[in-house]
Amino acid sequence: MTTDPDTILLQAEESMEKAVDYLKQELRGVRTGRASPALVEFIKVEYYGASTDLKSIAAISVPESTQLLIKPFDASAVPAIKTAIEKSGLGINPVVEGKQVRLMLPAMSQERRQKDAARVKKMGEESKVVIRNARRDANKHADALGKGPGSHIPEDEVKTLKEEIQKLTEKYEGEVDRRVEEKSKEILTL
Repeated sequence: MTTDPDTILLQAEESMEKAVDYLKQELRGVRTGRASPALVEFIKVEYYGASTDLKSIAAISVPESTQLLIKPFDASAVPAIKTAIEKSGLGINPVVEGKQVRLMLPAMSQERRQKDAARVKKMGEESKVVIRNARRDANKHADALGKGPGSHIPEDEVKTLKEEIQKLTEKYEGEVDRRVEEKSKEILTL
């Protein structure tokens, strides 16, 4: 059981920070109008019997704004990379060119942009739920401080702690909103 206000705040902040970091990673994989290696670097490829991130077995570059070029470190991985991209649900057909794979990114339709913007908003809401759960847990610990046996923490200190927890919550929710808004703008800009 957590016994001091500083530890409670620290744990709450760590949980909230993790939620924002996870959102950042997720948003990198959402397509915008331009090609980005982040779009494919976490696609899982069956490589020598193990599920491996694409970025671990290949160099990914952007030769043009609508293309990605994937050069595996081991040429025998090309068929597995092609299969993984086809199964990824990106809706992009990989073209095998000898020892490399080229992805031609089609222009995004307005409907696709709207869907992706809605998906980004949903990701943001999921992150906020995690942040609010961290707040709830921290508030429970704060309440326990004031009511626990042998506790000598005054009610006003518990109240101050809860206010600080709320400030943290607002800070991280604001960060989520900012990132979602930036990504949505990027997606919707032609």
